[in-house]
Amino acid sequence: MASSSSPTEPDAPQKPRMEKRPVTVEELCFTSAMSCFEGWLKLDPAIGPRTMAYVTKFISRTLDKTLESKEVREALATSVEVWIWLTRDFAAAIPSLTTRSIGPLSSLNDPDKGVTPQESTTLITKNHHSLKEDLTLLIKLMHVARNLEVITEHFIPQELTAASQFDQMLYQTIILCVNVTSKAYDGDILEDSARQKISEINELYKKLLVTCLQQAQNWINRNDRNKMSFWATVLFDDDENSDENNLYGDFRPDVAKMEVTNWYERNSRLSPKTRQLLLEYEENVASRGLPPGHLPCISPLAGNWMPEGSVRVRADEDTGEKITPKWKEDEPDKFTQDRLYGRVSREVDTWWLKTRDPNYDSWVVPMPTVEFAQQRTENCKANLINRYAHAYRTEEQEIEGSVHSGDEAPLPGGSVEHEGKDGGHYAHDYNDDMIEEEDIDDDESYGEGPMSGLLTEVPNILDPQQIEALHLIIKNCILDASGGPLTNAGENLQKTRCRMLLALECGRSLLREILVFIAVWEKSEHSTIFLLTTQIVEAIHHNALIPFAWQSLRIPKDIISPAQTVLLRLVNTMLKQRNNDPPPPDSKEHLRDVKLIHFLFIQFRSRIVPECAALMHLQAQIRNDLIDPADFPVDSWDMERAKDGLQQFLELLTTVSELPETRAYLIEWELVYELIVLLKGLDAGVPKKPMVDPATQRRAPAPPPSSADDGYDSEDHPLAPPPPMQEPAHKFPWAGVKGPILNILAGLLHPLYNHGPGNPAVQEQVLRHNGLVSLLGCCVYDDHNRFARERVQLCLKFLLHGSEEANNTLRSLVTMPPPPPSASHQHAADPSTAQPQQQQQIQSVRVDGIPGEVRVRVRAPDEGPPRPSPPSAAATRALPSLQENGGVRNGSNVLPPIQSEVAGGPATAPITTRNRSEGLLRDIITLADEAARLAMGGGGGIETGDEDGDETEEDDFM
Repeated sequence: MASSSSPTEPDAPQKPRMEKRPVTVEELCFTSAMSCFEGWLKLDPAIGPRTMAYVTKFISRTLDKTLESKEVREALATSVEVWIWLTRDFAAAIPSLTTRSIGPLSSLNDPDKGVTPQESTTLITKNHHSLKEDLTLLIKLMHVARNLEVITEHFIPQELTAASQFDQMLYQTIILCVNVTSKAYDGDILEDSARQKISEINELYKKLLVTCLQQAQNWINRNDRNKMSFWATVLFDDDENSDENNLYGDFRPDVAKMEVTNWYERNSRLSPKTRQLLLEYEENVASRGLPPGHLPCISPLAGNWMPEGSVRVRADEDTGEKITPKWKEDEPDKFTQDRLYGRVSREVDTWWLKTRDPNYDSWVVPMPTVEFAQQRTENCKANLINRYAHAYRTEEQEIEGSVHSGDEAPLPGGSVEHEGKDGGHYAHDYNDDMIEEEDIDDDESYGEGPMSGLLTEVPNILDPQQIEALHLIIKNCILDASGGPLTNAGENLQKTRCRMLLALECGRSLLREILVFIAVWEKSEHSTIFLLTTQIVEAIHHNALIPFAWQSLRIPKDIISPAQTVLLRLVNTMLKQRNNDPPPPDSKEHLRDVKLIHFLFIQFRSRIVPECAALMHLQAQIRNDLIDPADFPVDSWDMERAKDGLQQFLELLTTVSELPETRAYLIEWELVYELIVLLKGLDAGVPKKPMVDPATQRRAPAPPPSSADDGYDSEDHPLAPPPPMQEPAHKFPWAGVKGPILNILAGLLHPLYNHGPGNPAVQEQVLRHNGLVSLLGCCVYDDHNRFARERVQLCLKFLLHGSEEANNTLRSLVTMPPPPPSASHQHAADPSTAQPQQQQQIQSVRVDGIPGEVRVRVRAPDEGPPRPSPPSAAATRALPSLQENGGVRNGSNVLPPIQSEVAGGPATAPITTRNRSEGLLRDIITLADEAARLAMGGGGGIETGDEDGDETEEDDFM
């Protein structure tokens, strides 16, 4: 390394030889142990068990000291020899472990020579003892490497890791762990001892994988060069088909990979302290032929320690001056072209400009109108069965007007050509399917079969306690808050890596897996994994790529895929956090959130509601015996996924409606229409579930077996078929959907200033879409949607308060001629035909929440108060009768008019002493009770005690 001066130039000073850095005892013991471990793995030289006992002892002590002592950690972290020995040990261990676990390395890339899971099982059980010993030591070595990355000057061990190419060993170790732990071993055919051995080795491989991820997280932390190197390695797949990426925005992975490689080479200059350590090692150790030998010179980083002129160095000098990116299309040299551009990848930037939210700069894509939504719903109803019967249609088989057809009418207010011109191909499909069904393999969409990418399989292997490092890696690579300052070219490298994540198939697969991971493990909003994934989604949101991510997570056979449902949960959590401290209405953050809500509401209007309404419509036709239940096109699992997605959309809209600024957009877009469509579909397609079924209560219990043969199948006493495990799909109840709908509707109808009449714009929308009838239908008790009645009362209160049209509409709905008098009334009017008192005390009535009629005893006026007795199974409260004309009981079903201060009309009766809100609330409760009675088909009112204490008859349920 040292250059010598010419003897004819006595004035030229000679370069002094660098002094060798002192070696600590811990470093000497640790490097000696790693040297012996390499010989143990290579069998060169042969190492005995006694020596390996000392090796294990030294490695274990070193691990303990790196955890306890900062001085030891810093001494080992800045030692070039330590990092080279670590690299050599893992380079020897990986082929040895592979051969003993899943077969020779040559078979990994050759499907014809691949090892089956049964053969792998045999290998692992045969080599169980040696695998256990070696994996235990490798886990400790990786723990040491992880600890060494955490020192004050963290960039030194991070750069030494890259210079020694230990990062490449890290990648290979992750691949080995994934290949072993992802194999499906058939435990049923194994003996207990073999099953235990397989499980033990699998757990060791998982522990090694977890430690590798933790080491990778420490290695990339606050280091943009390492982040880009790791990101390029895990995302760029050499086997990736570029034609598939053309579906996602004309992205060329090969070009992008070359540009990222050129960026890494331009930024390959290490820090002065690290260069000094590398030069010192090469001069004092490697040049003398001492172990562990020379540093590898195949990396662009080699120019930091190799003699000048021995390798090509194309690293940029960091002068700190700002540069303006220039793209020279006719530049023949790609490296020079990229250097002039200055940013990481022109291909990534171009893809993002084409694929981001079309409304990023200005409002290009309009909101679909209600008329468009109505037409879409009718198309879905007409083509529902055909859609699922021909899930993979060819272009010639595409049904005209189908919900998945690209030939549908454009959105009102903008032509397809205009949208395509302003927002690229994405704008054309902004409100529809971005990718046609026939272009996606449905099996791959579910994550079955081989998946591309180094990290894609990791969520299928680790549990929530083990996988945190993976989420930390992704977050630290793409979230703005985890990044550094802008580059000299004005580039945010965090945003660039986020765009690479979505642009590449490996990145999209990884995103889908971490989203499904939350659903599979049912993680709550307070778990660490959920919070980390929310930050990942927020980074995607900052790049205006959630619309693209939404479409890439689609599964053609599902209305909404599980990954999309989880994405909605994460977006909802993100917006909830924003509601706690909302940004100013004129801020960039607020506008960005509104555009995201705009996109998601388009999906809700143009796909989710129409297809859910179509399923409900088909359920109603089956319920009315118009269609054979066998023709129902989906199963209960698909219905459950559709309900989960619909509920998550409703939860999101509930969050959006909490802030007045965003609530105004929902009112402007007429969200009321979708809510009423869903209520109508539920009422028509799903029968209400009673609280108590009298038929079930009256059913006599089965007699106990009288002999030893009773209870068994025989010719005389065949066994009854077992009850079905679940209801058929066409009877799917959509339980719990009405509650969020009514909550949102109440929020939209809420008075503008927290007092006074309800929102007049929403009142008009409800009446225009005939929503009053749907609301009244929710007054009947339904055990599938508990507390819906209470929510309806709040909606009706805000709907009727201040709206004369709503009051008039309601009167026209419930005013009808009185029913013919019953026999009991006729007898009561004619004393000559009166029956004995005991026969007049029993009546059959209809009770809210209980189908059919319930027999009750009515106490006569001259009877005393009822004696207390335990209530029966069918007991419930009676519906209060409607009062009119100062407390005079009305025997008909005519609804009394709302008080004058509510409806604005003249008072027709004296008003009792109560304030306006209390009177209005009591009127609404009375209205809900009457609507429930009418919906249940009750005739005359059940006589109850008067609210104001007037003397009336009472019901006593038995």
